[in-house]
Amino acid sequence: MALMYGGLNLPSTKPAIRHRQPFSSSASRPAFLRISAGIDPKNESITSKTQAVKNPVGVSLSKSKWSPETWKAKTALQQPEYPDQKELDSVLKTIEAFPPIVFAGEARLLEERLGQAAMGEAFLLQGGDCAESFKEFNANNIRDTFRIILQMGAVLMFGGQVPVIKVGRMAGQFAKPRSDSFEERDGVKLPSYRGDNINGDAFDAKSRIPDPQRMVSAYCQSAATLNLLRAFATGGYAAMQRVTQWNLDFAEHSEQGDRYRELANRVDEALGFMHAAGLTLDHPIMQTTDFWTSHECLLLPYEQSLTRLDSTSGLYYDCSAHMVWVGERTRQLDGAHVEFLRGIANPLGIKVSNKMDPAELVKLIEILNPDNKPGRITIITRMGAENMRVKLPHLIRAVRGAGQIVTWVSDPMHGNTIKAPCGLKTRPFDSILAEVRAFFDVHDQEGSHPGGIHLEMTGQNVTECIGGSRTVTFDDLGSRYHTHCDPRLNASQSLELSFVIAERLRKRRIKSQQAFAV
Repeated sequence: MALMYGGLNLPSTKPAIRHRQPFSSSASRPAFLRISAGIDPKNESITSKTQAVKNPVGVSLSKSKWSPETWKAKTALQQPEYPDQKELDSVLKTIEAFPPIVFAGEARLLEERLGQAAMGEAFLLQGGDCAESFKEFNANNIRDTFRIILQMGAVLMFGGQVPVIKVGRMAGQFAKPRSDSFEERDGVKLPSYRGDNINGDAFDAKSRIPDPQRMVSAYCQSAATLNLLRAFATGGYAAMQRVTQWNLDFAEHSEQGDRYRELANRVDEALGFMHAAGLTLDHPIMQTTDFWTSHECLLLPYEQSLTRLDSTSGLYYDCSAHMVWVGERTRQLDGAHVEFLRGIANPLGIKVSNKMDPAELVKLIEILNPDNKPGRITIITRMGAENMRVKLPHLIRAVRGAGQIVTWVSDPMHGNTIKAPCGLKTRPFDSILAEVRAFFDVHDQEGSHPGGIHLEMTGQNVTECIGGSRTVTFDDLGSRYHTHCDPRLNASQSLELSFVIAERLRKRRIKSQQAFAV
């Protein structure tokens, strides 16, 4: 509990007159509100999760009523089987009494920003661990991932000349769906590892038993992670001058530095111009950053226990994260996950592979966003470069034909996983690049907006994905292969990818300006 009451240091929830103005992208906000652990400026009170919702987003009461528990009447896939129901109920009741990890006003602001990305007026950068772990939880790992996201954000913002929405796969990304419920080694069959908030990764019977107490540990780690992220975001670590110097250092030491040095130098020159024009580098806008959190909505009992009614809007929010997404394995139209998600007001992601039927996608969006609110739905495509060129145009046309507003985002990781000769899973950097290029090419072809990128990445110098300018080979994989699940881009590969995307954004911007001039 020390993390909650000693380390979390949540601001007071008592009314404060100076915080009562509505949240908007243009309104000035107190510095501590620029990261997710701050109090909602509308001073939302959190009431019992069992109250009936008055007008939940995405739900027409004339069609079907919703509560945080209605998902239980549906088929819930990818859920662990806890051996002790009484212990599970006790843990969930404990978490229900915990403070929310995020606040509704912050999620509303993120939805507003994502609505801008849907219109091509912003770009989403979403990244972080495949799965967070209890063992690797430390300040350095959090700092390194946050730092590389800052660096990538600066590059993308300069290339696209649009705001970059920075969202971490952090502070809650524990649970992972599995292809098989059991894992077998040397004739021994045990339940699959499903993430540190469910069971342990050690291959023994005791570790693989789902343990409800792990949800409490996950809550505490999420809250502490968010607390540190907020400090980094507002305490000067995110200063633009500092981030620019990091990028200059990368370009200087990269084997392909000439490709990136020009852009990094242009960013540095722009900062010099701004300083000369009177916008000093110690101005708050140059010292702080907005940052949000996200994870897959998978472990439904945990998500329900952190769902709160916002007294300001009368809507329910899943206060475990600002944004949650439904995965490829759990997006059934009549499934429990879609039932839960349709009633919460958070911005939602939908993971989409080449298996998605266009008509089914349209129907799923109708269920989750019947009011067609911009920023509510982000479509995260994951299908490999060739499938992207064949399948994505049909999805875009179907969604456009239905008049639906969504933010299109590329996940170039999951469609490019292969097995190395040594037996480890890896992802070729060239294949990741190819899928990103295909994503932009298709949107150029269809006249739609490439709204963002979704990456499994780390700020550490791991060797999990092969390729990149600082070449990682098959032989290198075993040297620093630390992932608990899928292979991640390392810091150098992540930043290299951001320079490539920035160049595509720059070309789109120039082409758009030329068309406008004509």
